[in-house]
Amino acid sequence: MKLSANKFLSFLGLNRQLAGLLGMVILVGLGERMAERFLPIYLTALGGGVLSIGLLNGLDNFLSAFYAFPGGYLSTRLGAKKALLIFNLMAMAGFALVILIPRWQAVLAGAVLFLSWSAISLPASMSLIARVLPAHKRTMGVSMHSLVRRIPMALGPILGGLCISLWGEVTGVRLAFGFALCMALVALLLQQRFLPEKKENQSNNPDLKIGRGFSLLPPELRRLLLADILIRFCEQIPYAFVVIWAMRIIASPISAFDFGLLSALEMVTAMFIYVPVAHFADKFGKKPFVVITFVFFSLFPLALYFSRSFGALAACFVLRGLKEFGEPARKALIMDLAPQGKKALSFGTYYMFRDFVVSLAAFGGAFLWMISPEVNFFTAFGFGVLGTFVFAIWGREPGREREGRQTNRPGV
Repeated sequence: MKLSANKFLSFLGLNRQLAGLLGMVILVGLGERMAERFLPIYLTALGGGVLSIGLLNGLDNFLSAFYAFPGGYLSTRLGAKKALLIFNLMAMAGFALVILIPRWQAVLAGAVLFLSWSAISLPASMSLIARVLPAHKRTMGVSMHSLVRRIPMALGPILGGLCISLWGEVTGVRLAFGFALCMALVALLLQQRFLPEKKENQSNNPDLKIGRGFSLLPPELRRLLLADILIRFCEQIPYAFVVIWAMRIIASPISAFDFGLLSALEMVTAMFIYVPVAHFADKFGKKPFVVITFVFFSLFPLALYFSRSFGALAACFVLRGLKEFGEPARKALIMDLAPQGKKALSFGTYYMFRDFVVSLAAFGGAFLWMISPEVNFFTAFGFGVLGTFVFAIWGREPGREREGRQTNRPGV
């Protein structure tokens, strides 16, 4: 029985360090999702008005892009363990600010510290996975990271909603932030206990400069970045209008509850495919799976245009869940292509450039929607096709390393 359990943990790429990282992701993410999803209600209850909600949404998009580079830079300079300690302390300070000062201005100030914890911690997390797992298990490690991130995304809003139901909009949200602060503290203790101290080897680059970030990306990684930007244009152009299409435009509009069910269907679909796809991507190579996921991204806006009922939308949202088919493989490929000793910095640079450029798609999507939904959806589809062809033709995957082919000893 013990041998069988060890084989299962080895198959999932789980060891002591990865378990510590995943535990931290669940705890901090759960606290963040308990409170963050209800911030618009909280802002309104505090008298912030529509403008404060718009500022909050703008902060979320801007900080997600902005924090990616410093997240990678600090992880490269200090090591993943110390960097994650700083990021956790930032989130805890933001939680405390909201708890102590019940004003909408304090919520926005606190949001600067906690709202983009996922974005700022992602480069350090990916760097740590690349370091503690052999090359043939990295996609599985990234998949486990992606999978456990869905746990707080599903449970957090339920627990936060329960707090509001029991204690009201103001007190309930502040208590949710209190729980978030406690869970972040437990996560901090967990990461200090289980995560390794070792930094990335920077012996070949003693004079690392922030401004050199983009120049660190090799040509193969820049080609992946270009294709990824085009694919994210395909995703983001119709993103904000999916709910409007489903609840207002189609011939048989659905309810808000039905849309929630569709969103859950999308998430469950994604969770079911992570582990098997990661296994085959590690075994047979990552590029084919990245190409397939780009195809699913491209097909969604086209399928959405022809989905005019709940049944058709359900099939469409299963397709949307399948866009996660090769996402862990894509993240693992970024780490494979990134220069040795600069993986966290390269990952952060990649996401900073991608998210800043793609943020333009949200604005462009609104103008396209004003022309017509058809123009919006078909333009998105066109960007998806272009991005898929760019990577299919010019994308490269480095030769898979043979290191660590022996059985990886699980340390859990």
